[in-house]
Amino acid sequence: MAAWNSNPLHITYQVFGWIAFGSWSVSFYPQVILNFRRKSVVGLNFDFVVLNLTKHSAYLVYNASMYFSSAVQKQYLNKYGHKQMIPVAVNDVAFSIHAVTLTAITLFQIAIYERGHQKVSKIAILIVSIVWIAAAICFFVALHRHSWLWLTSVFSTIQICMTIIKYIPQAIMNFMRKSTDGFSIGNILLDFFGGATNYAQMATQSIDQHSWVNFYGNIGKTLLSLVSIFFDLLFMIQHYLIYPAKKKKLSSPKEDAELRNSSLRSENV
Repeated sequence: MAAWNSNPLHITYQVFGWIAFGSWSVSFYPQVILNFRRKSVVGLNFDFVVLNLTKHSAYLVYNASMYFSSAVQKQYLNKYGHKQMIPVAVNDVAFSIHAVTLTAITLFQIAIYERGHQKVSKIAILIVSIVWIAAAICFFVALHRHSWLWLTSVFSTIQICMTIIKYIPQAIMNFMRKSTDGFSIGNILLDFFGGATNYAQMATQSIDQHSWVNFYGNIGKTLLSLVSIFFDLLFMIQHYLIYPAKKKKLSSPKEDAELRNSSLRSENV
């Protein structure tokens, strides 16, 4: 396995990695805090959360397997060359564990807080069911052939696909409501910064190793950041440019209804 050629670049790599980890990890909290303060999840698309949980779960399997499994690492080095470095760092594993936990907490909030008429769509349930059935089939195929690197690539593909589609329901919902109320922009800003520093980390490793196999050898991580940055920019445009007039003070739907009823009573007096 290859070693670092430059100690300063190695340190820079670690710094970028933990900055990305910190930014991505903290990005889950604004939405959780917003839900808690409002005691409502109206405005947060449930399909987004369910697909996000599947995405992060698959990414956790990929990262943990690549980082801890000697069998996976051996097959990776045989495929890409023994001079290459394993493209998954400890911060990637830590992020995945944290992401699954916080997304599960958000899902729990959906179950206990006011949600209006919102619900998880049948399409989202179908997608998640198909994904995990396919993953189970691939596991038994890999078990028979000992194709562990191939199996990790399957989970990487799952998380890429989930990343591509998970944002779509929320983007459409914002468009239909002509508002981003209930969907935390703090989440998006931190996610964008995390994606940018993640690319910086990967570029640092590539510069040190004089090879860009780090990008195409870990295509899941590469596409993860690219797709995330694209949708983050879309949500920023929706929040700050397209629907800025729709933003209002923090309140729950129940409080909004009470204010409307109070106004109507005042008019009738």
